[in-house]
Amino acid sequence: ITMQQPAVCHLPNEDVEVLNSEYGKNVIKLLRIRRDDKKHFIKEVEACVHIRLDSVNEYMHRDNSAVIPTDTMKNIVLALAKCKGIQTIEQFALDICNHFISSYCHVLYVKAYVQEVPWRRLEKNGVPHVHSFICVPEGIRFCEAEQCQNGCPLVLSGIKELKLKKTTQSGFQGFHRDKYTTIPERTDRVLSAELFCKWSYGECQDIDFDCVWDTVHECVLEAFSGPPDCGEYSPSHQKTVNNIQMLTLAKIPQIQEIEVTLNNIYYDVIDLKKFGLTNDKEVLIPVDIPYASYTCTLGRKKCLREQA
Repeated sequence: ITMQQPAVCHLPNEDVEVLNSEYGKNVIKLLRIRRDDKKHFIKEVEACVHIRLDSVNEYMHRDNSAVIPTDTMKNIVLALAKCKGIQTIEQFALDICNHFISSYCHVLYVKAYVQEVPWRRLEKNGVPHVHSFICVPEGIRFCEAEQCQNGCPLVLSGIKELKLKKTTQSGFQGFHRDKYTTIPERTDRVLSAELFCKWSYGECQDIDFDCVWDTVHECVLEAFSGPPDCGEYSPSHQKTVNNIQMLTLAKIPQIQEIEVTLNNIYYDVIDLKKFGLTNDKEVLIPVDIPYASYTCTLGRKKCLREQA
């Protein structure tokens, strides 16, 4: 069978330049089980790997000789899970980056994204089960690692899809008003949001990634909710974002920069007067769209000056 030649390109290659090119394999799912006699340990993850080569011949000249197939990339991730194990997803992402950089001299850059399914060991009367687990959606743990040839690896860790709610101790007052403003000021409202949070480290050596992630998770819950007996008033989503960041940076010196996003989940109070009932903010209905989003990235001043 004779392959048809592609249509003639009317723009010569010398008139363009490739500004960035990368490719990879997405959503590589696997479950890694480590068996220590009767006690089992699990990590279920989803990984994405992208690389950049030292040429763009596959894009510009139909030359695939340097291309590492994405199926090979998937197989490498599976093999690394077997050979290296998955102690933490951050270390696994670093293992992936190191393999591509050290094994292929024509790979200039590699980026690995790994997220973990939130399995937790089952317990009964305080006794942990040896091989049974329950999926607890208290936020999804994820990380990103990237590395260049002859460069140090960079690691970002994060939490996503963590849903938080408090039924009081939240308001919104004193905001700018003009002819398009219709919302009333509130001194008591439901504050409900989905959180996305990621942070970077000064150096990724000798970091207890599990301990850092657990501490950030605790900081998020503490800053959002306040003391368990009385809570803490939130004057806005923005200030809640800031409270989370400030507490995290205060407790974890290894974190140099932190980004937090709160996507608001709005609840509307239902009018029950037509049923002859009063509704003192007891029955509410969620409003999915449109929704508000609040994002801030906070860094330590010393670090920012050193980067500059």
